[in-house]
Amino acid sequence: MKIENPSRKEIGKILKENKRIAVVGLSNNPNRTSYMVSQAMMDAGYDIIPVNPTIDEALGIKAVASLKDIEGHVDIVNVFRRSEYLPDIMKDTVDIDADVFWSQLGVMNEEAYEYGKKHNMEMVMDRCIKVEHAMTK
Repeated sequence: MKIENPSRKEIGKILKENKRIAVVGLSNNPNRTSYMVSQAMMDAGYDIIPVNPTIDEALGIKAVASLKDIEGHVDIVNVFRRSEYLPDIMKDTVDIDADVFWSQLGVMNEEAYEYGKKHNMEMVMDRCIKVEHAMTK
């Protein structure tokens, strides 16, 4: 797969300039990675929007069923879903005019990447946002 991520410096800039994160697949279970990562980002000053049709809330924040249900602008769409779901999530990310598409460690999809590139989407795939945030502080 020929996915190219921004440089660490560019990732640092993305994380400095973008503070509103829609987390697709955020669990309300504190033992899940999505919860721990989102909690850490919230503690670091980011606004978190849980996107998960199967929960009412996570981290004390009301969840929405899909990206298209979010009011206002989304800076980063951070995805905690399996790779095969990325093309549809990428399309929604482009449709809501979010600035950055970010998929977590081990999650990547060439079809989603190509669609994002075609729509000039800034993308980070197969990287943990919490780890990158810690490394670029």
